[in-house]
Amino acid sequence: MPAASTHVRVTAIPSVTDALKAVEALLLGAGQRTARRNAWNSVLEDRRRAKDRVEAQHVMEVASGRTSRAT
Repeated sequence: MPAASTHVRVTAIPSVTDALKAVEALLLGAGQRTARRNAWNSVLEDRRRAKDRVEAQHVMEVASGRTSRAT
């Protein structure tokens, strides 16, 4: 008599990101999704540039011998 074959089905649990993307796909059209992602990428880029400006200002103040009151 042949051995019984056991098959185990493994289903990955979706991450929160995957779940949000699925909801987004249901609620928004492709163009709206693209616009939202582009807007978010712009926000992230603005934050990066602001951080770079603060760091550059700090370097300039240190180089000139001044210290910022904010630090």
